Amino acid sequence: MKTLRQQFSVPFRYAVHFTRHAFAPENPVLRRVLRPETDGRARVLVVVDAGLAEATPGLVRRIELYFRAHRDRLALVRKPLVVPGGENAKNGWAGVREIMVAAGSEHLDRQSYVVAAGGGSVLDMAGFAASLVHRGLRLVRIPTTVLAQNDAGIGVKNGMNDGGAKNFAGTFAPPYAVINDFEFLKTLPQREWVGGLAEAFKVAIIKDRAFFGFLCRHADALRRRDQAAMERVVHKTAALHLRHIATSGDPFEFGSARPLDFGHWAAHRLELMSNFTIGHGHAVAVGIALDSTYAMLKRLIAPGERAAIIQGLTACGLPVWSPLLERAGARGEPDVLAGLEQFREHLGGRLCITLPKPLGAKIEAHRISLPLMKRAIGLLRPA
Repeated sequence: MKTLRQQFSVPFRYAVHFTRHAFAPENPVLRRVLRPETDGRARVLVVVDAGLAEATPGLVRRIELYFRAHRDRLALVRKPLVVPGGENAKNGWAGVREIMVAAGSEHLDRQSYVVAAGGGSVLDMAGFAASLVHRGLRLVRIPTTVLAQNDAGIGVKNGMNDGGAKNFAGTFAPPYAVINDFEFLKTLPQREWVGGLAEAFKVAIIKDRAFFGFLCRHADALRRRDQAAMERVVHKTAALHLRHIATSGDPFEFGSARPLDFGHWAAHRLELMSNFTIGHGHAVAVGIALDSTYAMLKRLIAPGERAAIIQGLTACGLPVWSPLLERAGARGEPDVLAGLEQFREHLGGRLCITLPKPLGAKIEAHRISLPLMKRAIGLLRPA
């Protein structure tokens, strides 16, 4: 027998821009990002989160006026496509199919663009659709929530929920560019404003103790919607996420370790158990509290460190408890514990749970003591 071996590498580069009023005609960021095709204009399909459109009256019209003002370089192929937002955007194939049909109807090719503006769920779904058409259209993300700007909208993953599992279908497809417009954060309801802070705590707890201290010191200001403080948090959190993707040696997650999924095994299960009435950020906050409590019981972090985590989360307005943690499954055990097996299956083999050791650093645990995890649930229960 003969064997031919192939090896090559492909560098990926994309910029994450921070700006304000991205669709103001005088703002050049989007115009510069969208490179013209051979005929001199970039052909673009714009997808807009319905929740964003409702919270920002006149947004669709402003987008149309932006492209009209730059029609020498940009071509809007049709009226912006408004799609349902929130986690339901990712449930099933309806949204994915709608974007794919629109891309096909307008004859987009691999040099064309999909510009998606909205929360993380819409960006995930639109990115998945764009990655399937012609094996990949150029995706430009415009995240509009705290969680999307500091985490979901800047990474290399996308997907949709199917088969009773979160992100069951998806692809790794780095964006062409990301544009974080801080003005959109002002339109967020309080739940979405604080929800994205969970991802900031997540990365700070396992990677940057000084940043964790900043979050705790500014928790009250962040809860009270201090825009300047939130912008600093978004920028720092995004930088930490991007650094991990670039330097981890595993940006497409071929291995089992998922440090950026700290707290997520329980969060994903809680989202499913609640039929997505618990938002992702709030579920992650509960998951962080649970895994931090477990880490304390395993003597990986000190009781004072665990207390600081709980206090920091709650001071920002994030939950650290859900009654669903105690809901019994078919075998009488807490149903949330099924999330461990679902997470193992998602990882593709060996269980790998990231835990803090100590605060600001991490370890990977391959075995979880169920009795100890149930004890951690009990310690979180409000008195």
